[in-house]
Amino acid sequence: MLSEHDFNRHPCFNVKAKGQYGRVHLPVAPKCNIQCNYCNRKYDCVNESRPGVTSTLLTPQQALVYMDRVLEKEPRISVAGIAGPGDPFANADLTLETMRLIRKHHPDTILCLSSNGMNVAPHVPELAEIGVSHLTITINAVDPEISARIYAWVRDGKVLYRGRQGAELLLARQLQAIDLLKLHGITVKVNTIVIPGINDHHVPEVAAAMQARGVDLLNCMAMFPNIDTAFEHLGEPDKEQMERIRTEAEQFLPQMRHCTRCRADAVGLLDQDRTEEMRGCLSVCAQIPAPQGEKERSYVAVATLEGVLVNQHLGEATRFQIWGQDDAGGYRCLEERPAPPAGGGSQRWFNISRILADCRAILVNDLGESPREILQNRGMQVVTMAGFIERGLEAVYTGQGFAGLQGRMRKCSSKGACASGGNGCG
Repeated sequence: MLSEHDFNRHPCFNVKAKGQYGRVHLPVAPKCNIQCNYCNRKYDCVNESRPGVTSTLLTPQQALVYMDRVLEKEPRISVAGIAGPGDPFANADLTLETMRLIRKHHPDTILCLSSNGMNVAPHVPELAEIGVSHLTITINAVDPEISARIYAWVRDGKVLYRGRQGAELLLARQLQAIDLLKLHGITVKVNTIVIPGINDHHVPEVAAAMQARGVDLLNCMAMFPNIDTAFEHLGEPDKEQMERIRTEAEQFLPQMRHCTRCRADAVGLLDQDRTEEMRGCLSVCAQIPAPQGEKERSYVAVATLEGVLVNQHLGEATRFQIWGQDDAGGYRCLEERPAPPAGGGSQRWFNISRILADCRAILVNDLGESPREILQNRGMQVVTMAGFIERGLEAVYTGQGFAGLQGRMRKCSSKGACASGGNGCG
């Protein structure tokens, strides 16, 4: 549950804190799983101050170094957040690893995330375990007919939805996320982008629906018209219209009236922004190479039952054999390493990547999309196959013969049963 201490130190959720405490946005989340008709995400757009833009991207390890340097320059930073430039939960592995690193090295820092809500729900227990105390979800309508005009498409995994179907799916996921976040004691703010002629008449209905869900704060934001978007021709709502809308919505929820429409790499106090000043530091941190140990990987990890065949799903493995090349040009098993215990969500895959940090590849019978993405982002080649271990080793070390291995891959038969527990598919 949010403490009074944390509430008093979060400048976005408490207007009284905005002149005393600041925030830093860590741009580690490039991908997005929806397309808003007002959004045009750019990376090197230094003259714009709006959500969705950043000068560069950071890895979680680079973000930690940047956080250290930001605090040296501005010790009044109390909040570390991720707000893109895509969506934190379209990049859940990077987001969660970053949050864990900040929590470990800066335990008093408030952790805050801003999302469209599409993929939040599966990660709520882990967010609570890490100690993420604040989360913002952008909800622009609670009527799918209106939402269908706002979003070009919504992507769930590899499936793209458009029109009313996409709008209904997104709203259902957003409401599910809010219910779970409140169940876990996480403070929730809803952002609503006010779009003239589209949803400007609908904001009180959004506010009423969010009140019913236990949302803590509503932030009505004027749409910023962006070129090369479907809504570029629409004008920005003026101050009088925004104040009228906020007053109507305030019948249902407290209003945030001091929002500065922060960039995905914003840093500083809300009324003393230092984003431009810290841009050089951000760029330097983005050039920090991976640790040396991650660059010189000479081994291959294998999920195997008996040491002859690759015949285990990643989530079922309780140990990994570590193989390497011998002096005669062949291969030999060097040791066995225990796998992390089952459960724990995506953190289990991060733990596996650390246990196997000196391995260039892993041979498994199969695995889910989440662990695959996490291992690959950590620099490990993932080979799914069935057959003799030495065939897989030969392919990894020579770079040839992968086509034959792919044809022998076993399809996962768990039908999603292990998808959320860290036991199998991931």
